Amino acid sequence: MSTRTAAGDRPAPRPPLAELALSRATLDRDAERRTHDGLLDGLLADPATRVLVLEGDRGLVTGLGAEGDAWSDAAVDGAAPEGPGLLLLDPAAARAAVAALGADPLSGVTAAYLGVDGPDRAAYVLLAVPRIPVPLTGGPQAAPAEHHPAPAGSRWAGLREVGPLVDATGAGLLTASVALSNWHSTHPRCARCGEPTVVATAGWSRKCPVCGAEHYPRTDPAVIMAIEDDDGRILLGRQQVWPPKRYSTLAGFVEPGESLEAAVRREVLEEAGVRVGEVSYQGSQPWPFPSSLMLGFSGRATSTEVTVDGEELAHARWWSREELAADVASGELLLPPAVSIARRLVEQWFGGPLDEAVEAWR
Repeated sequence: MSTRTAAGDRPAPRPPLAELALSRATLDRDAERRTHDGLLDGLLADPATRVLVLEGDRGLVTGLGAEGDAWSDAAVDGAAPEGPGLLLLDPAAARAAVAALGADPLSGVTAAYLGVDGPDRAAYVLLAVPRIPVPLTGGPQAAPAEHHPAPAGSRWAGLREVGPLVDATGAGLLTASVALSNWHSTHPRCARCGEPTVVATAGWSRKCPVCGAEHYPRTDPAVIMAIEDDDGRILLGRQQVWPPKRYSTLAGFVEPGESLEAAVRREVLEEAGVRVGEVSYQGSQPWPFPSSLMLGFSGRATSTEVTVDGEELAHARWWSREELAADVASGELLLPPAVSIARRLVEQWFGGPLDEAVEAWR
């Protein structure tokens, strides 16, 4: 299970992470077409268009074994009989769904052209509806909003739950949709003059009608790293807001003018007091909560004394493979969910999948 060479003085290079759950998109984004006049209106009048209805950050998914409330005879496409799949609607069914959700089709829904996919070059469109707002009560575990009823045979589900379960097309559609919806909901005004903006380029930009400024969806680069010491142990930490048993690899945002490698070393030193030497890129995947691109690295520690910053991290420590396996099996350690690059980095270090005695945290 060790990654060390026969000489024992250096770890063997690790192959890059493959098949990351949210990086499997097969969708052709067809960006040139976004500028065509009347594109969305035309697609939403075409029965062949496949529409993904999003409520907040959750889409409709079939095959999860839960029945929803029947409210339409929605045309279903793409729901794989062998497992979970996105519930994709034809435009007429999508309009009925949006109406049933109580959204105002003129003001409460964000539409976007997602692209084409498959041998038939089917077009996909997003209709994003806000979740029902509910005041927060009962502490940090309280739900921020209620869900609208789901159609029979489906339920609302998010990327953390179904990202690794749906097919590559579904993963790409849902990831892009959540990212776009989050950006539109948090950037309604012009950053230059403060006036309300309008959606443009088929959902991929916003334009200010007053000063003419154009605004595009942002992506924030963040490094996430599996740091290993000379004894083959991995460094994991938990944030202040997490319950005591939840641990993950360290991570942080890249600062302006900073290289990715420098960000890895800075974040580990700032958060845990550990110095890092050699770092190696392992892979990336989007993390639209709300707008990150997670860039995965492995790194070699040159010091091992842990001193957490007390702000971002409440605690951090080193685990050997034997210690980690025992703590996971006993439920004393909760690892990140399978959809995350953090989980893949831990399993890459460990040497294979980890079966948990209790469900991973989300």
